Amino acid sequence: MKRKKPLNFRILGIDPGTAIVGWAVLEENEAELVPKAFGHIATSPKKSDEERIFEIYQDLAKVIDKYKPEESAIEKLFFFKNEKTVMEVSQARGAIILTLKQKGVNVFSYTPLEIKQALTGYGRADKKQVQKMVRDILHLPEIPKPDDTADAIATAICHFNSRKIKFLKNPKNN
Repeated sequence: MKRKKPLNFRILGIDPGTAIVGWAVLEENEAELVPKAFGHIATSPKKSDEERIFEIYQDLAKVIDKYKPEESAIEKLFFFKNEKTVMEVSQARGAIILTLKQKGVNVFSYTPLEIKQALTGYGRADKKQVQKMVRDILHLPEIPKPDDTADAIATAICHFNSRKIKFLKNPKNN
């Protein structure tokens, strides 16, 4: 039997990266989505890849321990022009997923196209359109900065919408 989702259900959205990892904790409270906290983890380019990955692990573990999300949504790597960048981000994404699983947080992945579609209704929306929707959906006074933080919030909103659709299709399993 699946457990019923608790009141104040928390979702951790993550935009993976090596230099900057955006994160956002959103709470579903009586079918309303409320931002609990959001920010980013920044690592120094002067550090080795190994040190940066470890820093991401440590900082993300602190976020998870503090906010105790039940589920997480992380952006899938879709396409990169730079091979070096895709390798570094892949390593960071792997460390992030490992951290989430170690902490017992369920992990869901979404492509950039799925995230854009969930927020704007158009899978090819530009970054500014998505950021404006993040601001409007959560009734924020301004668009969160850096962009990675706004992207993490968008990923969490995408997951929230996906959960609602799954519930509507099969309410007995939620």
